[in-house]
Amino acid sequence: MHSEGKTRLIVYQILVRHLGNDRVQTIPGGNRSTNGCGTVKKLDDKALEAIQKNGFFAIWLTGLIRHATQSDSHFSGFKKSHPSVVKGLAGSPYAVSDFFETDPDLYENPENRWQELSDCLDRIHKTGMKAIVDFIPNHTAREYESLHAREIGLRDLGQNDNTDLEFSPENHFYYLPNQPFTTPQNIPNEDGNFYQEFPAKATGNNCFLASPSIYDWYETVKLNYGIDFRNGEKHFNPVPPVWNYMKEVLLFWASKGFDGFRCDMAEMVPVEFWTWVLPQIKKTHPHLFFIAEVYEPHRYSEYLEAGFDYLYDKVGMYDVLRDLVEGKGNCDKLTSVWQAQEGFGDRMLRFLENHDEQRIASDLVGKNPFHALPAMAITALFGKGPVMVFAGQELGEKAKGAEGYSGDDGKTSIFDYGIVPSLQKWYNNGSWNDGKLTEDQKKLEASYAGILHLAASSKAITEGGFFDLQYANPESEFYPKSKCYAFLRHYGEERILVLASFLDTRHLLRLILPKEAWMAMNCNPTGLARLVPMEQNSSEIEFYTESTYDANGGTPGIAIRMEGWSFRVFQIVQKTLH
Repeated sequence: MHSEGKTRLIVYQILVRHLGNDRVQTIPGGNRSTNGCGTVKKLDDKALEAIQKNGFFAIWLTGLIRHATQSDSHFSGFKKSHPSVVKGLAGSPYAVSDFFETDPDLYENPENRWQELSDCLDRIHKTGMKAIVDFIPNHTAREYESLHAREIGLRDLGQNDNTDLEFSPENHFYYLPNQPFTTPQNIPNEDGNFYQEFPAKATGNNCFLASPSIYDWYETVKLNYGIDFRNGEKHFNPVPPVWNYMKEVLLFWASKGFDGFRCDMAEMVPVEFWTWVLPQIKKTHPHLFFIAEVYEPHRYSEYLEAGFDYLYDKVGMYDVLRDLVEGKGNCDKLTSVWQAQEGFGDRMLRFLENHDEQRIASDLVGKNPFHALPAMAITALFGKGPVMVFAGQELGEKAKGAEGYSGDDGKTSIFDYGIVPSLQKWYNNGSWNDGKLTEDQKKLEASYAGILHLAASSKAITEGGFFDLQYANPESEFYPKSKCYAFLRHYGEERILVLASFLDTRHLLRLILPKEAWMAMNCNPTGLARLVPMEQNSSEIEFYTESTYDANGGTPGIAIRMEGWSFRVFQIVQKTLH
């Protein structure tokens, strides 16, 4: 059970393409027929119960929006894209070919896709969980067309643009007049025709070249929000047509019953657009929340003031924890994270994985999935804000091997039809149980669930204060602070101590709790107290509070046994002396 009041946003991200795909073997670069594809129907009551049991309160259904693909193996109602401007056979979910349409691959009966999606959202909501969908405002697929946009009276993207101008505030796209577009993978389609685009449009990652490289987002086109990049001018009055178009996109998906949007590359879109659009959307849909993918810490305040509820904590918490899991980081940098985010840290979405990052247990990062547990404890218990887990992370997914367009890079491919082996085992032919999981996977899953349940149920975590113990514990053999981190969370009489160790071996840690910490927790800085471990089969530790900061000439601190690559959580209980 979670604490009373507002439920903490604990997000489970899943690429719908992987939902319930139970193929035993796949072919690198294979199509939907050979490699299978998950559908929203597979997110049934059993699946939702299993997800919720692990401590999640929201599901990010990644890849729902219609995007460029080379596949028509499932449903021929949509034309496939030219292979020169699609990455992988399945295609990237972030190269959107129609903002007002959903990907037919993800439905068992594509003609009935909207009803299947509606039924899925109803199932999610009946559990009390929230549903999140992507919003990709910065770019489109190179071949974009929306019949629905025209039906509701919108000029479709690119329709009637003046392509003789590099920039016009009335255009949807940016152009390179008199220059043909050249794709880095110039291959013919099955009819022998090469891709043609004239004049070339600017590429989604702000590449204003007619011949982008293979490392650019060459399969996408940059949208024009009224910024003349060449002259450094902004044209926001009157409102650019792209602004109104994207407002209608948000209203469309909100009307389908989604609760939140994860906004892709939000900082590549002018903050003025967000300041304009978010209040309008929230006025008609006040329950909606918005998560911004941003990577520039000096601009965080701009996006929060614009109306975003949460921001990615990638350049900060994620980067520090990833280094620690790789064995090369320093725990002191965690202190810098909360200091830099003071005043808005509880609005940062924290994670160890998402579809853009390498799997934390991959052989290119942590190697051992259990080495991520101390980092996960910090991720979830450090603050009050949202937490996210990428499906399979809690099962130690290693994403080993090439899937096609995506090589053996430690990531789960978003470009290919494929499988996530750990999710396959959990899916277990629709059972969604641990029947096929290894003992290590069961143990790891239980650890993640324990962390997430605590993160949602403890008022000390969801509403309480934070006290960093790093400054009070100088470097010593009993506290190697570069590889150990300790902090307190407290609310009323609920006081929690969290310890994380990134050392390789078992060790005895001696932890100082300064007098200021006891005062911050509204505790008597003298008297008998005890640490009650929250894990099973562990003994309580009894001590005098003053011994934690003053041992009368001896060594102060509480002696606590830590395993290598581990975390421990204690409740602090103070007794009254008789």
